[in-house]
Amino acid sequence: MAVEHPVTAPSGDQTRIHNIGYRTYDGPRLGRSYATRSLYSQSLRGSYGLGRSVKSKVLPMLLFVVMCVPAAIMVAVAVATKANDLPVDYTRYAIVMQAVISLYIASQAPQSVSRDLRFKTVPLYFSRPIETADYVRAKYAALATAMFILTAAPLLVLYVGALLAKLDFADQTKGFAQGLVSVALLSLLFAGIGLVIASVTPRRGFGIAAVIAVMTISYGAVSTLQAIADAQGSSSAVPWIGLFSPVTLIDGLQTAFLGATSAFPGAVGPSNGEGVVYVLAVLGLIAACYGLLIRRYKKVGL
Repeated sequence: MAVEHPVTAPSGDQTRIHNIGYRTYDGPRLGRSYATRSLYSQSLRGSYGLGRSVKSKVLPMLLFVVMCVPAAIMVAVAVATKANDLPVDYTRYAIVMQAVISLYIASQAPQSVSRDLRFKTVPLYFSRPIETADYVRAKYAALATAMFILTAAPLLVLYVGALLAKLDFADQTKGFAQGLVSVALLSLLFAGIGLVIASVTPRRGFGIAAVIAVMTISYGAVSTLQAIADAQGSSSAVPWIGLFSPVTLIDGLQTAFLGATSAFPGAVGPSNGEGVVYVLAVLGLIAACYGLLIRRYKKVGL
């Protein structure tokens, strides 16, 4: 509690000096790395509504359940029917559930960054000791981790169920590992795109609408063009059209290198040579999203 200590002034002078008892901080200073880790952990918790109101937990937890329930049903069917394989490959599951994944990224990317922009708290982060790159890395890593948890959890359910159903251990382990690589790349790509779009506006509603529009319109347009090309006998163009949507980018990459079955019309996936282009496109988009976020927040932090 501050205590005033009036200092006696010369007679006739009304000047008074007050010592209100401020003290300097003498404790440990944990620095940038600790601040970055704290921002990462709090952002990750916020992606599932942890530490926030009950209303904030409903949508992310509901989407998490929606992602896992079909996997549990597939496992139950495989066990009950004594099937020789799972109904859906590990690498296909995220593609099948891409609508749920897009809804999750649309709801949580604006939650991660829009409030900081709306309430103008970003310059406070950059005052000290955290820097622009630290903020971007923490937010990007937190959302990508949340996405990975969302997409990897049902794969784990499938894997455990497959082992309980006594399916071939080597085949299931290989498929599970391929699925994890696929959803890791998907998480990085979707998180980057979602954050770039959400960082443009401080209004969360606008951010949600923009992310949904980009994800759904791009996928719908690309799928339609692929179907038209396949129907007209231009099957060689199908893989190249797939470069223009985040979902089809991941689909093509895992078809070329992770042994997945393509969801493209006519199951015409990219060859290994075309798959290299897919890899470069995915990695280039991830790097571009990171660079755009750095540039955006350097301007915001001024």
